[in-house]
Amino acid sequence: MHVLFLCSQNKRRSLTAEKLFDGYAGHQVRSAGTEQNARVKVTPGMLGWADLIFCMENKHLQRIRARYGDVLAGKTVVCLHIRDTYEYMDSRLCERLERIVPDYLR
Repeated sequence: MHVLFLCSQNKRRSLTAEKLFDGYAGHQVRSAGTEQNARVKVTPGMLGWADLIFCMENKHLQRIRARYGDVLAGKTVVCLHIRDTYEYMDSRLCERLERIVPDYLR
């Protein structure tokens, strides 16, 4: 399965999730940001590649639906409701992701 994690800047939350889950149960994982100045900016190609898309906040989901709604047709998109209060690889962020995400990666 191809999995894509999205946050705003692709510097902390989604990048942490990519590092934690790439290769998990054989899944391929990428991450990107939804803002113009993101480290890696989400593209229609990334969304097309993904079988499963995780958004950290509802605003990320709204942004991709507004910009790329046609590409999202038939895709599974999950909002994790994780606010931007963590640093990259923060142990609390890792614990939270490890508690929620694996249920979707079976």
